[in-house]
Amino acid sequence: MIYDAFNGDADGICALHQLRLAEPIDSTLITGVKRDIGLLKQIDAVAGDEITALDIAVEKNAAALAAFLEKGVKVRWFDHHNPGELPVHPNFHASIDTAADVCTSLLVDRHLNGKHRIWAVTAAFGDNLHAAARAAAGPLALSDAQLDQLRELGECINYNGYGDSLADLHFHPAELYRLLHPYSDPFAFMRESAAFKTLSEGYAADMANARASQPFEARAGGAVFVLPDAAWARRVSGVYANDLATAHPDRAHALVTRSPKGHYVVSVRAPLNNKSGADELCKRFETGGGRKAAAGINVLPEERIPDFVAAFFAAWPD
Repeated sequence: MIYDAFNGDADGICALHQLRLAEPIDSTLITGVKRDIGLLKQIDAVAGDEITALDIAVEKNAAALAAFLEKGVKVRWFDHHNPGELPVHPNFHASIDTAADVCTSLLVDRHLNGKHRIWAVTAAFGDNLHAAARAAAGPLALSDAQLDQLRELGECINYNGYGDSLADLHFHPAELYRLLHPYSDPFAFMRESAAFKTLSEGYAADMANARASQPFEARAGGAVFVLPDAAWARRVSGVYANDLATAHPDRAHALVTRSPKGHYVVSVRAPLNNKSGADELCKRFETGGGRKAAAGINVLPEERIPDFVAAFFAAWPD
């Protein structure tokens, strides 16, 4: 059996889309909301099975990965997050690059020698890597208007991945992948798919709510926003952080969103002009992690918010 385990955001979906356009196969899809990255524990693979993992950290799946490798399962991994210590095993093949201007879809694009690059460009825009997206798009000779369309598509797919649970999302990420996968041309998907219309309209409405919010605390070096326990706030927690980062490239940003479970979920973006430090900040808190430019904390108790705010402004002082 073949398993594809992928992050439910734009990078994970577009990475798998490229791969399966180039290597068509009937696989079992394993995915969830963007922060659900311990996906290998959902797989019941046996010797001779194959797993492809995309845009999820090795470190968060280490125990399950080791068990599968020893069982005789073949695993290949594409990712741009800090992997921790990588296993050395004949059944394991990894393409991992943690550079701040790389996403998983760009790694799959390397693997495929640019065969479906337009989807890697879409994913890079969705991951707020605008310069990398435009650089990758160079050989495609796209117009500025077409690049803007790909940016919108990437942002909408990425937006769909954020939520406290699958109930917050417009589409289950596996469903969205299936709706998107028949299209090798992203512009055709945007023209023809009702799913894109749903995402585009939802994105516009939720972002209007977000842009009406005021910062909890703002200084020259950064700004912290606290968002309410509402589905729209959970859906935009990552994409609004990207939007703020683009609008204020010299400033760091944090969105602290209340979960219906009572704790808070945090999205952090380092300044675009100095894409480092987000992972180090978030790892100081239990359930925190990510990459240098963008990271998060899955569970932040309310009483730890002052500690987080103090650490945030210490990391990016005035």
